[in-house]
Amino acid sequence: MVIYNDTSRNDFIDILYGLATWKKHPLEFEHACSYVDDIKEAADDICTKTAHKNCTYQTHKKYGEKVFTYRRNKNTQWYVIYDWDKDSHVAYVNKIINNYMTVSGLR
Repeated sequence: MVIYNDTSRNDFIDILYGLATWKKHPLEFEHACSYVDDIKEAADDICTKTAHKNCTYQTHKKYGEKVFTYRRNKNTQWYVIYDWDKDSHVAYVNKIINNYMTVSGLR
């Protein structure tokens, strides 16, 4: 089971808004919705994974112990940061962030 906290649920809304209003190349609303749905669908599969990677970036570690990476295209990766309860097989998702925000957060 995957449980999203309030912050991660708001991240989906922020991602949708960001994609639809992106100054460089805004997406049509339907396409932006589909993009966010794809991220959520990938995140919903965390519990089916046999290995759960530890966070390595400091930006990620402040949100959780584990990270799931969803590569959207050759330029963009989404990181789903979560805490894993291995006994109950529950992923508690705390934050969803892309590689651009991860790199900028390293400074």
